[in-house]
Amino acid sequence: MSDGALSQDEIDALLAGVDSASLGGAPAATATASGGSEAERAALERFFASTTGALSSNLSTLTGATVALRGPQVAFTTRENFLTQLPDTVTVISAGYTSGFPGEHIFVFSEDTAKAIASMMTHEDNIQLDEMALSVIGEVVSQMVGTQITALTEKTGNKSIAASSPTATNVPRATAALPAGDFAVMTYQFELDGGLPHQMWEILGPSPAGEISHALSAGSRPAHAPMGGGMPSMGGGMGNMGMGGMQMPGMGMGMGNMGMGGGMPHLGPTNVQSVQFPNLAPPHLSHQESGNISLIMDVSMEMTVELGRTRKLIKEILSMGEGTIIELDKLAGEPVDILVNHKLIAKGEVVVIDENFGVRVTEIVSPMDRINDMG
Repeated sequence: MSDGALSQDEIDALLAGVDSASLGGAPAATATASGGSEAERAALERFFASTTGALSSNLSTLTGATVALRGPQVAFTTRENFLTQLPDTVTVISAGYTSGFPGEHIFVFSEDTAKAIASMMTHEDNIQLDEMALSVIGEVVSQMVGTQITALTEKTGNKSIAASSPTATNVPRATAALPAGDFAVMTYQFELDGGLPHQMWEILGPSPAGEISHALSAGSRPAHAPMGGGMPSMGGGMGNMGMGGMQMPGMGMGMGNMGMGGGMPHLGPTNVQSVQFPNLAPPHLSHQESGNISLIMDVSMEMTVELGRTRKLIKEILSMGEGTIIELDKLAGEPVDILVNHKLIAKGEVVVIDENFGVRVTEIVSPMDRINDMG
């Protein structure tokens, strides 16, 4: 018999705005019968499974780790049922579709998974999910969404698909912002550098889930299917298809009315001209590309200043000791090199600021020079 105190499940339900009477006493199922149809579920599962290879590659590039993403398994569920699958604290990233298939689009990680990804991105150990770390997680999701939108556009032909910039929060599961009603959940499994497996959940609200599944089903129609009206009847000869009195000798069949205006036109000599290719020039960023740069503004990069270099024999290196003077390949007063991720971007002169060394930038290396150095 109850002593009148609320259980933890009832507290979580009240925080989430869920009627405690709906909890009952039995464990929740992972999907509801009132959700989408099996055909919709299968269409979503096939499509999102086809993107896991590209997503794995993107995550590997961003984190510098080997990422193996598998799945997803797709189910239609409700908020109260889905919450039972989550750990106590989760990182929720909202990246809703703003056009094309507008509606809720959300990614959910456990707190430990979010920390592992942020740690690999920033190369920091024991990372905390502060504003900077959540911004990094948002950038990871942004790249994933971009990959999915590209694939979805190709699959459905809908070129208006766009999503909002991801916003990440780390919250107790009961306060996670999730769609109302029956929504689609894609559950992925993945590993980082062959370590312990992690889970990732991707959620589509009822509206985008239904619209995307219908568009995918329509886009998978066989190419030979009739597109309204079908092919004209070929019965009864070709006598009324009209090519303006044209006859094909020996065919025994008139093509008298195929109506192309009195026979085939005379083809004159072909005018052949050489192709003129434009001169190569540094690429200019489009407005969209320059806008995408803002997505990585908070990513830290290593900057180093190189005073000079030299080459030594192994025996000379082994013979070095305290007091040894190493002559570099730069003259006194010559600009030093400023490198970002070991790529030369600028030159400068050494200065002293409050007993610390610094560098005053004197020259920015041109984009073409940087491209040539990379080659």
